[in-house]
Amino acid sequence: MSVAHKFSTLVLAAATVVALGACSDRPQGGPLESGAYQGKPDTHPWAGDSIAFEAGSFKRGDKASWEAALRARSDAQNEYVRIK
Repeated sequence: MSVAHKFSTLVLAAATVVALGACSDRPQGGPLESGAYQGKPDTHPWAGDSIAFEAGSFKRGDKASWEAALRARSDAQNEYVRIK
């Protein structure tokens, strides 16, 4: 075997090892390892803190007004309703 042939075989073997190593997946670990969410608990969307740019007649803590505001927003984005 010539030196060039040995070198190209070595380069091909190294490239194969690198390519196969990129296919593996290591365990990520972290705070979710126990299977339970460790973060802040979620609240209902209508029961959150007040926001600076509140639109419509939505009242914080009132589920019915939240749903009415969402319905009004979706109606405003519906082209069939807007062209009437």
